[in-house]
Amino acid sequence: MSVEDAINYKPSEEEDYYALLSCDESSTVEQITAEYKLLALQYHPDKNEGDKEAERKFQQLKHAKEVLCDPEQRSKYDKWRHSGIAISYKQWLGLKDSVHQDGSGEGAGSPGHAGRGGQSTNAHRRASEGGANIYYGARRDLGWDSEAPSEVVNKFRNYEI
Repeated sequence: MSVEDAINYKPSEEEDYYALLSCDESSTVEQITAEYKLLALQYHPDKNEGDKEAERKFQQLKHAKEVLCDPEQRSKYDKWRHSGIAISYKQWLGLKDSVHQDGSGEGAGSPGHAGRGGQSTNAHRRASEGGANIYYGARRDLGWDSEAPSEVVNKFRNYEI
């Protein structure tokens, strides 16, 4: 994927599993399953024999239901939706585990071992490898000041100064 592709990336309708199933993020597994059953009946291959488009739609619905009804997969999907990363969900799943980490510093990756001075060696990883999340999680664990960074620090981080 080129930089231009990433800048101009727009998720397809097929990647919005909630919309496919006429649900939203607050929908329960029971609601998602009920919506799936209604739509699955409409697009089921047995009712639409020979209709490749209906078969494709049925497979999309089935996949969306499987992801949204599994708590772990749904959590990953929701992280992708809110990540702001301009790649497809399938590509995002293929990335290193460190990209999927949450703000607590504990994600899908394995925790680091204590290195120099008892500090986790993962705290020295680059931000692109999830090191920023680990660093901030380590700050909390060590009891360091957890107040919000100053305006100057925020401007620096956002390349405004």
